[in-house]
Amino acid sequence: MTGMKKKGEVTIYDISRALNISASTVSRGLNNSPQVRKELRKKIMNKAREMGYQHNKFASNLRQKRTKTLGVVIPRIDSHFMSTVISGMEKVANNAGYQLLISQSEESATLEEANIQALFNSRVDGLLVSLTYETKTKDAFADILRKDIPLVFFDRVFDCGNCVSVVIDNYRAGYEATQHLIDQGCRKIAHIAGSLNRNVYNDRYRGYRQALTDNSMDFNDKMLIITDLGDDLGVSIINHLLNSGTMPDGIFTANDSSAVSLICELKRKGFRVPDDVAIVGFNDDPVSRIVEPNLTTVHYPGRAMGEVAASTMIRLLEGEQFGKINSITLSHELIIRQSSIRQGQPESHE
Repeated sequence: MTGMKKKGEVTIYDISRALNISASTVSRGLNNSPQVRKELRKKIMNKAREMGYQHNKFASNLRQKRTKTLGVVIPRIDSHFMSTVISGMEKVANNAGYQLLISQSEESATLEEANIQALFNSRVDGLLVSLTYETKTKDAFADILRKDIPLVFFDRVFDCGNCVSVVIDNYRAGYEATQHLIDQGCRKIAHIAGSLNRNVYNDRYRGYRQALTDNSMDFNDKMLIITDLGDDLGVSIINHLLNSGTMPDGIFTANDSSAVSLICELKRKGFRVPDDVAIVGFNDDPVSRIVEPNLTTVHYPGRAMGEVAASTMIRLLEGEQFGKINSITLSHELIIRQSSIRQGQPESHE
């Protein structure tokens, strides 16, 4: 008699309570997933049979039906770094038969949350995310985490137990950039940072602070300027530094577009780069090789980051990623060009 017994239908939650294991483990066991130990799979099957569990093929199909799409949420699509990350992701995803659904949060936590919800509703198989300047909590990811949808953060990441982060060692990179300026004779080094909410900017800043400490140099809080790292902030920053009487002889800034803007404004105001002010940027954007003088910067492996993030995601989805990898760190490299190599000892330029 079909259609009669609705009320007392046995669900995976009943089985999970009976065996004292999570519903998602029961579900995987019933679907014969290799992520569940063989003995446990057998136990789950037997308990299901004993309790009269009827596998609802239709509902399971809806859940099981891979959409073969991966959701990607990035802060801005117009950054050279992000576009290289995306091209790395596309290559790996397409080779594995997946498509990317890409949305941009425009550095807004509210828009980021709306994007995540929209991708969740589109039934993406997994989610790859680089966080906004503003994001402070994991609330937006509640549905994703509850439904066991694999989550991979890249570049700007959260620490979280059941997701993977793909990063570089931003602390070490910030340290190396600052140490290089010190080695070039700089004694008053400013740091232009992005939002310190975010691991990438906070770690670069901590590296900068540590390099100063290790060289017995005092940190002056007027030398830390927190900005949106836009490509037009040279004027306001150089004016600010001149007006506060704290003109540095070296600047380490957390991206290349702000570094280029600073170089242009310094030159306009009659400063010589690097003799008066040496500059180091971050990301190794193509613009770093065009600006005059060429920009010293940190090579950030965007394409590799996209490839690693996507292949990690696909391994999670195909059940091949065993054990808990929480964080994958890619290597970076300080690329020294003319913007920071100083000929003689620096003149002071107050």
